[in-house]
Amino acid sequence: MADRRPMYLFASGRGAQARATLERLGPVLAQLNKERPTIAYIGVASFRDNWLVYLLVTGLLRMKVRCRITRVVIAPKNADLELAREQCLAADAIFFSGGDVDAGAQILRDKGMDAFFQDLAQTSKLFFGISAGSIILGREWVRWTAPADESSATIFPCLGIAPVICDVHDEEDDWPELRALLRLEREGTVGYGITSGSCLKVSPDGGLSAEHGTVVRLALRDGVVERLPDLLAEDSRAVAKVDQAQIVSKN
Repeated sequence: MADRRPMYLFASGRGAQARATLERLGPVLAQLNKERPTIAYIGVASFRDNWLVYLLVTGLLRMKVRCRITRVVIAPKNADLELAREQCLAADAIFFSGGDVDAGAQILRDKGMDAFFQDLAQTSKLFFGISAGSIILGREWVRWTAPADESSATIFPCLGIAPVICDVHDEEDDWPELRALLRLEREGTVGYGITSGSCLKVSPDGGLSAEHGTVVRLALRDGVVERLPDLLAEDSRAVAKVDQAQIVSKN
């Protein structure tokens, strides 16, 4: 097995925070030691591989980072999945874009691409996500079969490449979806709220650290979701692996 690289889960945000997130990808990609690394863009969460979203996101990315970008099309009925796999294998980094977590994760499962990415993550390929893409890289997420009924919340699986459950840029509302998910998990489960403009770094050995900004930690204790000490970028200590060890799906 090749030496695995850290994974980077970005929250992005709006305006200056979004631009700052793209700028912070430069140092992440620099570890590849290539003048212009190739990034495979996975846009299944962005309105099912929407072309305009791709142009917008990658246009901004090219302004901030010297790179090549390959659009990997998976969602359409006639998508060439063999080509998609070849493009990912040829790329230096795999980028999961933002959008709709449920739709993106469902497409990957329906197309049988979830197992492909799970296997690819065991290699030295660099993975990173932004917004919904970060959640998709995690273990699982929550949906409501009846949006007005809180009791209709259910868990659905994501890729599980990053051994965490996380939410992104929802600090102003105090993470209601992450809290709802945690209440469906087993006792002791920890969830991570990646605040706007921040990044959660997931090391191959299981260590977690805030690469930029602040990452909130929430845990289910005695049936109540409580806040643990935050992960701060200026604190070089990584969270112990016990956090991830407690995250076990009920499904």
